[in-house]
Order: sequence, then structure tokens, then C-alpha cells
Amino acid sequence: MEVGALDGECADTEFYNGILCPGFTNAHCHVELSHLAGAFEQATGMSGFINQINALRNTVDKEGRIKALENQMEKMYREGVSAMADISNCDESFACKSNSAMYTRTFLELFGSEPEDANQVLEGGKDLAKVAKGYGIDAAITPHSCYTMSPQLLAMAAEEGLKSGFLSYHSQESDEEEELIISGTGALAENYKGRGLSTPPVTGKPALMYFIDRLLTFGQSPVEGNVLLVHNVAINQESIDYAKRHLANPYFAICPLSNIFIHRVLPPLDLMRENGLRICLGTDSLSSNTVLSMVDEILCIHKNFPHISLQEILEWACSNGAQMLGKDDVLGSFEPGKSPGVVLLDNIDWDNFKLTDKTTARRLV
Repeated sequence: MEVGALDGECADTEFYNGILCPGFTNAHCHVELSHLAGAFEQATGMSGFINQINALRNTVDKEGRIKALENQMEKMYREGVSAMADISNCDESFACKSNSAMYTRTFLELFGSEPEDANQVLEGGKDLAKVAKGYGIDAAITPHSCYTMSPQLLAMAAEEGLKSGFLSYHSQESDEEEELIISGTGALAENYKGRGLSTPPVTGKPALMYFIDRLLTFGQSPVEGNVLLVHNVAINQESIDYAKRHLANPYFAICPLSNIFIHRVLPPLDLMRENGLRICLGTDSLSSNTVLSMVDEILCIHKNFPHISLQEILEWACSNGAQMLGKDDVLGSFEPGKSPGVVLLDNIDWDNFKLTDKTTARRLV
């Protein structure tokens, strides 16, 4: 890469042994959970994970929580993340985001399994959105998942969130979720019933179809807006067909290391690719991952899907995420007029054109 060269002077030339790529888009993160690094037992399934998050989320004081997320935000930016779709349940990340060189869109995630609480929960989300607006960051309400929300709250949160043009939704993250919606049975169903909480209606159909049907209670098909479906471990052809039919702009985020951490499974990437889905890449959180590293996510894909080219994966990690965030006019690719950042990926396996265990990502611009 050549730099300098002003007014006829000789240019200084810097040589890098690696690949230059645009800045990454981390398509799914919970940076406010960064204080939970190393605290969670792995391979517990979704039911076990929920029990841990309920028990451990506030075991670090607010100052420690904010310091942890600030450190991770800085680290991600240094390692090449130029944009992030982040989940927030409170305002602890807002100040950091407002001062960061990284672009963020914050999805203010709502929960509430009891129908009578829906209006109150929604108003709380609107209040949090006002706080975010005061920090000058892009943020709006979004629903969490089928199993943490009453049907009423799911539809209300989605309708409110789509006013911004964007939704993020945890979709088909586990077989436990599918079993809950299809038959009302399984570990997740027993977890909620054991805590005296309501569960969603049994539909006999995949969980993604249940979500889309809730959207269709207030909107016409195809539903407009960029709808980011996150995880997709249990996605199948029936779900894909339904999403393509009823969602105008669906995107499908994968977080491979998180899926292995919690479930020891991965999404069916070949099925997703065969259907031409717009795949994005995320890291999830340090409650469900050991590191927030886009390089490590790519390495996981290399290991488990060696036939998928690095070029295709980088499209997921860079341009598809930027499109999902509505920022592909400035981010995601090297094109005139854009400023996506420049990232060096080193220690490449040139014979197979893949990253290696020694590869690091370093921001140059």
C-alpha cells in the first residue's frame, strides 16, 4: 500500500503480507453483556442459558459493566469492525456508542410473557428510545423472540420497531424453540411453565412462521423494512419459503461460535445458500461466546464448511451487514465515495485462500 507522494516527492511504501478488506459489520452483538466473559457454563441448551442469564446478569456493578463494554467496543473497532447491529436492554452502552468511531444501530429489545403487561413494557421501550435519541444514536424498539413475549407484545413491539425501517429478531435459535411452538413441549416449555410464566400458542408450524404471522396482524404482505432474523439454527425450507413470500427485505444473521457455545450445533448454511438468502455474520455476546472476534467466526465457518470460499464469507461479514443496516452507501465495500475502513488480515493460507489460526485483523484506516 503506497502512502505519501505529495508535490513530486518520493512516496513511502508500506508492504503488508495479507489481505486488505473493508471494515466488518458485526450483524449481531450484545455488547452490554461483556462483563459476563467466562462466567457461563457451555452446552446447556437454551433453557439452561436462560437460567444462567437470569442468575448472573447483574453480578457485576454498573461501573464494571460499562468498563467491560467500553473495552470490547474499542477492541472490536481496532480489529476492524466499522459497524455493528447491537442489542440493548438498558442505556449503559449509549454514551460509549455516541463517542465511538464505529457506526451502531441499537435494537432496544423487549421481553414480556404476560399479555396484561404488554402496554407497560412497550411504554418502557419508548422511554428508553427517547434516552437513546438524546445521545444521538440510531435506536428503536425490537421484539426479542417467540418464547419471551406474549403474542400481543410481539406484534406491538414489531409494529413500533418497523416505524424505523429495521427489526432484529432471535429466530429459530434452537430445536427447543421449535418444539415449544410446534407442540408446546420440551425443555424451554418446561422452563417457562416451571416459573409460572405463559408460553406462546401452539401452532404446529415452525417458529419463524409464527413470527411472520404476528407481523401480518398489522401489516400487509410483503412486510416492508429490513428484518434481521438472528441465529437460524433450526431454519428449514418451509420457513425459508414463508419468509421469502412475506418479508420484503429479510436478512439472516449467523453467530456460529455462539451456537456451538450454547447448543453444540450450527445453522444449515448450505440450505441457506441454496436459497440465495442474504447472510450476515455476528458474534453474539460474551455470555454465549469466549471472544467477540469476526476472524474467529470466519475460522469456525472454515472448519465446519470448508467448501465455502473466503470471498463469500467476507461478503457476509462486510457488505451484507452494511446493506442490512442501510449503510451500504458508505460502508461494506471498496468503491468510490465510500469510507468503509481498511482492515489487514494476515497469516493467510495462500494455497487454500483461507484464514488460519494465526490470522489477526488489524485496522489500517
